[in-house]
Amino acid sequence: MNLLASDTDKPQDVPAQDATDKRRDGGVTFRVVALCLLLAFAFGYIIPIIDVKLSNTFLGGAHLPPGAIGVLLILLLVFNPLLKLAGKRLAFSRNEILTVYITCLFSCLVPGHGSETFFVTNILGPFYYHTPENKWLEFLLPNVKQWLTPVLAETGKYNGEIAAGWYIGNGGNVPWSAWMMPLMAWGSIIIASYVMLCCFSVMLRAQWAEREALAFPLLRLPLELTEDVDANHKNPFTGFFQNRLMWIGFAVAVAIQLLNGLHLYFPEVPNVPLTLDGNYFSETPWNQMGAPPAFVLLPIVVGITFLLTSEISFSLWFFFWFMRFELIAAYYLGFSPAALPTFIGSTWGTKTFTGYQHVGSFIGYAALALWTAREHLRHVARRAFGRASASESEKREVMSYPAAFWGFVLSFLFIIGWSYAAGMSLLVALVMWTSYLVISICLTRVVVEGGLLFVQQGWVPLGMLSQIAGSGPGTWLPPSSLVPAAFVQGSMMTDLRAFLMPSFIQSFKLAHERGLRPKPLLGLIAAVIMITFVMGTVMNIRLGYSTGGLQLNGWFQGGGAQKPASDAQNLINGVANASWFNTFWIFIGGAMTWAMMVARSRFLWFPFHPIGLLMSLTYPMHLIWFSIFIGWLCKVTITKFGGSDSYRKTIPLFLGLALGDVVMMLFWIAVDGWFGRTWHQLMPG
Repeated sequence: MNLLASDTDKPQDVPAQDATDKRRDGGVTFRVVALCLLLAFAFGYIIPIIDVKLSNTFLGGAHLPPGAIGVLLILLLVFNPLLKLAGKRLAFSRNEILTVYITCLFSCLVPGHGSETFFVTNILGPFYYHTPENKWLEFLLPNVKQWLTPVLAETGKYNGEIAAGWYIGNGGNVPWSAWMMPLMAWGSIIIASYVMLCCFSVMLRAQWAEREALAFPLLRLPLELTEDVDANHKNPFTGFFQNRLMWIGFAVAVAIQLLNGLHLYFPEVPNVPLTLDGNYFSETPWNQMGAPPAFVLLPIVVGITFLLTSEISFSLWFFFWFMRFELIAAYYLGFSPAALPTFIGSTWGTKTFTGYQHVGSFIGYAALALWTAREHLRHVARRAFGRASASESEKREVMSYPAAFWGFVLSFLFIIGWSYAAGMSLLVALVMWTSYLVISICLTRVVVEGGLLFVQQGWVPLGMLSQIAGSGPGTWLPPSSLVPAAFVQGSMMTDLRAFLMPSFIQSFKLAHERGLRPKPLLGLIAAVIMITFVMGTVMNIRLGYSTGGLQLNGWFQGGGAQKPASDAQNLINGVANASWFNTFWIFIGGAMTWAMMVARSRFLWFPFHPIGLLMSLTYPMHLIWFSIFIGWLCKVTITKFGGSDSYRKTIPLFLGLALGDVVMMLFWIAVDGWFGRTWHQLMPG
């Protein structure tokens, strides 16, 4: 059963309508455009304050953004009831509300924590944190183009006051003359990357949404919330809001997070522990696993996991432990993990043999995804060269296949050219951005198949490649290429928590099946992206000069900001343990992925999915594996003892759990913002 559209949802089955009703059913109306643009300005302004200044629960930074769900609830429970009192035809239609939600997927993520937002501090931090001991300036200044950073932009000579003013604060006096050139340069490559991901998503939507029929679990909640909108009930609490099980799940999440939040303000209020503290793996051989796994219970993750197929939810937590048991096996075979080479680029002390298996799983899964889509992609290419005609389905895409194909090619070439102009060799640029596409394909599949709220890859191109082919003077990765590549990697590839390809795929899926007006929707998305990108960037710059960057989010201004220099320094003199043998472990990871896909296609009982291997060594899985385990256990238990019918009936309970958690995130964001409290996070930061 298709959860995203029913027969009555399809535009060809809608009864005859007047012009106004048709525009409303198309979603993109004048009032929707005005509202979406207003929300873009609002989110672009407030999200940097929440994420960077207060470090509280992110309004964005997740692929089910709390900010977007909050807008949905306000439209459904406040605006629509008031508009219906003035006249039924004034209320927002379901498609109008879903159009607003689609744009919020971008207006919440573009300025949010993760992905491209780090470029602001990545072009400042290496220069501010340089010392005579680390000698960063010795390799930065000769290899960084003038237009890449404001500390060089005005005169070409190093001006440390630009960075010091942001980190220490100077009363809000922003030296815009120094910032203009870097902002235009970085803005151009970031927008080009958005265009590339957008066009790539258009080319893949039909394959993933129709031919493979992926689940898109994160669309379930907004669709359930809006299912009864067009029924014109005066009472807003109909449909999904009438389900008693939903309210039970909602009440459980609200009660837990309300008590825990009050406990922060009033310690005498009892709390409900959601984290199991302590290192329970300190004894041999368990202490060979590296960083001890976190035991954190997140209601929203439990609720979303219940929607997943059992093989996916099982694989997510199983492979998290499988990769750690490999380290224990190595210990018993006489290879102490502490003595094994560390995988460069990992924040968890990952060892090379597990790290390169992880890389192999990404390469293998991306290759299999493209191979599975080969017939469709061949058709897209034939359309681009005028060798095939457009189908009826293509006419409902947000852009034609030729436009998507050439848009992807031209934006990719622009990115390669930009990277070359920044100082990278063509080979390094091609390898870097091809790796980025591999990562994008895999992480997007994790979101639309596995329903993960936030994703990261756990490896970076430069570290991975340097331990195979080497780095430093006389290698394929000399300092002249390495330094600018490190800036690009730190700014756009290290933390892909909030990258936009999942938003594009989910939006185009929803638009296609709901019959939203495709071309106006694409134009609206583009406008929202531009507004929030400009607003978010300006706010991140202003916050430093007014507040003092040292007072802001630690990773944003500290550890993450130093990555370009620290990564380059680690590689610039060569890698001691570089070896082509590491490609063997890439082959092993790719072979494991291929074997699982073959087994899944031949044996219905096969319990493993490669998505688990993709996420096994990542920061998100470190934090949410336990919640995924609980969600999987609930589903397996209910299905085993109550059958599939009981499972379907209890879905509202778990959706209510997720919704209640989101509502409390919004509640505490408002309360914490009012009182100026920081670091109150109901979802992993």
